Amino acid sequence: MKKIIFMISLILFYNFQAKTINDSLYIQNDINEMIFDDCDACGCAAGNGSSGFESLLNPQFIGIKYFAQHYKAKENLFVNDLTQDQYFNTIQLWAKIPLTEKLSVYGSLPFHFHEKETLQGDININGIGDFNLMGMYQLLNSKNKSHQMNGGIGVKIPLGKFNEKGISGVNPSFQLGTGSWDYQAVLNYRFQKNKLAVLLNTDYTIKTENKKHYQFGNQWNYSATGFYKIEESAKTIIFAKAGFQGEMYDRNRQYKENIPKTAGSALYGKLGFEASYKKFSLGTELMLPTYTNLAGGDIEAKSRFSFFINFGI
Repeated sequence: MKKIIFMISLILFYNFQAKTINDSLYIQNDINEMIFDDCDACGCAAGNGSSGFESLLNPQFIGIKYFAQHYKAKENLFVNDLTQDQYFNTIQLWAKIPLTEKLSVYGSLPFHFHEKETLQGDININGIGDFNLMGMYQLLNSKNKSHQMNGGIGVKIPLGKFNEKGISGVNPSFQLGTGSWDYQAVLNYRFQKNKLAVLLNTDYTIKTENKKHYQFGNQWNYSATGFYKIEESAKTIIFAKAGFQGEMYDRNRQYKENIPKTAGSALYGKLGFEASYKKFSLGTELMLPTYTNLAGGDIEAKSRFSFFINFGI
């Protein structure tokens, strides 16, 4: 437990210093199935960032997750410097319920509180985001449980407020929601042997036109994460993890016309840990960009941070 407390303190200290106001595991000698954690990133939906797929510490759970992002944007179009700090913060309630041995249902409801700096002063928005619902099905599970593949489909229900005035800024994703019904397809693969595990994940989101005739660009995410078990006892297990995550966004559209400087891509490296103690599980992750090309260079990704606590039910 001393190791858990030390790592939590270290990550939270970094988060405080950086002013940024998720892969997990159900572990019972093997890593259980992974699910999709929906978050859209800068240049697509509501500035949530994508944390890709999550493996979970409990096959049935309810939990809470905090997710923070930091971007730099071009506030003044007549200068080349990226001077505007943008902070996207999300607190998310999530749960996963298995329906059968192979089929499970996942849902998440986010609450956003975002901030950006402008020449006219700081702008803040906060409120409920879009609700996500997804079904995951186990496509493959080898006899020795070293190989597993899962696929799923889902829908994003537009509960978050879409502000038409917000699309006129450098980052049109400074929103609480897309205002549209969006659809997701996901696929993940896990390989595990002894203390090591590797997760490969990919998902694609199709975004539709909202009532204001605005359509955010479709989004493709992909990631690879390695896990290593560093401690195990009767009640506690700790995993360290490292990997990368990539994101690609198509151009936004308004009245069926493509909008320039709205497509982009980014690649992140990530480090973190996850641990379980009895029915409780927790984890944290830090992501830093190795490549960023968003909004034609007018937006630069800086950092991301996440932390979650789950309780098995």
